[in-house]
Amino acid sequence: MFVAMSKFVVSNGMEADVREAFMNRPHLVDNANGFIRMEVMTPVEKPEEFVLVTYWQDEASWKLWYKGHTYKTAHKGIPKGLKLVPKSTEISFYHLFSN
Repeated sequence: MFVAMSKFVVSNGMEADVREAFMNRPHLVDNANGFIRMEVMTPVEKPEEFVLVTYWQDEASWKLWYKGHTYKTAHKGIPKGLKLVPKSTEISFYHLFSN
């Protein structure tokens, strides 16, 4: 299994808007080939930080999603006016050996 994890930090107090956007997301990724599940979380002590974890059957499936037009469409739900802490966005990749 392949895991893509991204992290970002909201800088302008729009945490509730981001949470709502994730809760009301269009679920476009759900039908992507190789997609397994997605989790979105915030640390208890740092609610302005968001961690998004997606699970895929393999890296090739994630790459197809990431480079595709549906990925761009899915991100149109980002709240207008959202500002992030500069250089806070990180993305990392993992191979998951147990579930």
